[in-house]
Amino acid sequence: MREEIGVMAVKVMVVDDHPMWRDAVARDLTEAGYVVVATAGDGPEAVRRAKAAMPEVLVLDLNLPGLSGVQVCKDVIADNPALRVLVLSASGEHADVLEAVKSGATGYLLKSAGREELLDAVRRTAVGDPVFTPGLAGLVLGEYRRLASDPAPAASDTPEAPRLTDRETEVLRLVAKGLSYKQIAERLVISHRTVQNHVQNTLGKLQLHNRVELVRYAIERGLDEE
Repeated sequence: MREEIGVMAVKVMVVDDHPMWRDAVARDLTEAGYVVVATAGDGPEAVRRAKAAMPEVLVLDLNLPGLSGVQVCKDVIADNPALRVLVLSASGEHADVLEAVKSGATGYLLKSAGREELLDAVRRTAVGDPVFTPGLAGLVLGEYRRLASDPAPAASDTPEAPRLTDRETEVLRLVAKGLSYKQIAERLVISHRTVQNHVQNTLGKLQLHNRVELVRYAIERGLDEE
């Protein structure tokens, strides 16, 4: 029976080198109403199939034969910047989490998560919310701050920063503070979709590609401290 969790027939691809685990995740997603457009068991296969199947969300293990999950993440996002990646890994090592985020992953969930937690994480990833196993979100935000404190490379002809609307700036400030799109919508009393539109408009104006770059931009300008 299809579960009503607002999945809206989201197209998902599952990548894991363990067939039983991969099949179980794909089955749970399908039963919940997601459309599993492809699966893969190694890195190169994942990159090829992602290009062909064009999923909206990639559920990705990090430990893959042939090509690491981090490199897969970089390659598939380079090919399709709109793709959102949820890492599903047995490793909770901080280095692995940070590498995944730097490669463009939207979220990071440990394999110890329950079925409902996974389904909710995929749903939230599909709409652009950052999803992290409890305890890892603070680590990632701390890394954003550290990156923002690094000196930026000098540019000889730096163009004037694009003008953002007051609402776009307000949304950007809350993104930098680590709030999810849902939390931002509740805080500003606007719809979730309106928050998404503001973020997409801001990304376009600033010529940034993903939330990682957006948060770094905001922190560099001190918006997280306002």
